Amino acid sequence: IEPEVLSDLAQRLEQGEHIRTKTAAEQACYELLEDLEHAGARVQGSLTTKKYMRNEVWSLISFKGAPSWFITFSPVDVNHPLCLYFADNAIKFSPALRSSDERLKLIAQNPVAAARFFHYMSESFIRNVLGVGADRPGLYGETDAYYGTVEQ
Repeated sequence: IEPEVLSDLAQRLEQGEHIRTKTAAEQACYELLEDLEHAGARVQGSLTTKKYMRNEVWSLISFKGAPSWFITFSPVDVNHPLCLYFADNAIKFSPALRSSDERLKLIAQNPVAAARFFHYMSESFIRNVLGVGADRPGLYGETDAYYGTVEQ
């Protein structure tokens, strides 16, 4: 790989130029970019992962049609007693009133508890609100399909 060729291609792509490879050096740079894209497909939050998710959403829209609902779901862990229970070391749960700083510290010291809480709340939302995997329709009726992502 020739660094100056790679730099030139990067600048031209950044400007939105449509590029056809003319030389073997340019082709080698494109092959490198393709290899990097494949490697990035397994990295959470990478541009490649986001591109793949966009493709999945467009495929779902093509297959099922435009969505009827867009729902943003954001469970707050530091105020929820279930998350505080997951984060606490006590065997028996006693709903003690804790200060905001104490709750924040408890959750910050146990990120696994926050992850378990988020997973539980997400699964509960999908099952109880959307009705997926339940023996009854969800709050919005029958759910034909859903697509969920987690922002970081």
